[in-house]
Amino acid sequence: MKKIHAWKTLPLVLMLALLSFSAASAADTANDKCLSCHSNRDIINKSNERLYLDPAKFAVTSHSAIGCNTCHDSVTANHPTDGFKPSKANCKDCHATVQNEYAASIHGSKASCNDCHNPHEVKPLIAVSGSDINAKCAKCHNLGKIIKSHDKWLPQADLHIDALPCVTCHTSSKNYVITMSIQKRQVGNTSFGDFKLAKFNELAELNPINGDISRLIDKNGDRIISLKELRDFNYEVRKKDMRLWGMMMPEVATHSFQILENRWDCSFCHASGPKAMQKSFMAFPDISGGYTRLEVESGAVLDILYGTPDFYMMGSTRSTALNILGAMIIAGGLMMPIGHGTLRFLTRKNRKEH
Repeated sequence: MKKIHAWKTLPLVLMLALLSFSAASAADTANDKCLSCHSNRDIINKSNERLYLDPAKFAVTSHSAIGCNTCHDSVTANHPTDGFKPSKANCKDCHATVQNEYAASIHGSKASCNDCHNPHEVKPLIAVSGSDINAKCAKCHNLGKIIKSHDKWLPQADLHIDALPCVTCHTSSKNYVITMSIQKRQVGNTSFGDFKLAKFNELAELNPINGDISRLIDKNGDRIISLKELRDFNYEVRKKDMRLWGMMMPEVATHSFQILENRWDCSFCHASGPKAMQKSFMAFPDISGGYTRLEVESGAVLDILYGTPDFYMMGSTRSTALNILGAMIIAGGLMMPIGHGTLRFLTRKNRKEH
């Protein structure tokens, strides 16, 4: 086999990197031209609210990287004075696999992609919170009705719905993780349910290191949150009407919306074992309205007493060895009364004669 020297491939690598950079720069230039009008709120009064784009929210989407012209390729150099209405791409042109999966689900005939996703604000799962996901579901599904219907079989349905994104139970997503976030108690309220996700500006008031919100917890800036850092922050933050809140979320979401029978079984969450519960992240809000996540030390979420007291997952520390040992202790404890009763039953005639 002919040996290829690394130095010979370097020009090709540099050329590909340059082309990628040029393409990204061209997309940014085209976007800037479009946003010069579409990021101006005056366009709402002149035409339609739908034509307004929040530049901060659009900048963090994958659609921003490919450029406006990719989806709106009929825009002319004379737009908007040319009188032509620009075309727009169909979601399935790029997302055919997702489209087919969604079409086969129970939602397929009830809502289109745009009913849930604004293409100018759509973000990957890693950049959204469970509350954001549920807010989209609530656009069609009344929260009160959801709680009432789930309350027929699910104890404390309101707390479950507040602690789980709908997609955790109603899609076939796999590889669940715990995503923690910071919540702030609303002014004037004292009840358990009056905590809401803390916003970027609220956390910025706590004066994080170098203005980086994640440094409120990640003090050493190594981009991994240790159990000690989690404990220290949780202790301090509770003095400021804030708390840590954990949600069980799929690591990769699917669009296979359905009703799954195994979700009716409490053990799906509450006895899923330590492996599913050890991987956890801390989500921090950013100025665009999205979230960035840092990985938390493996197993830290299990430290319920000091680390995350507002995350409850009974059975998450279940051990097979301890289960067997516990069963043996119970069996041993039952042997005495059962053995004693059996012996008395077998010797009852002798006892009567004496």
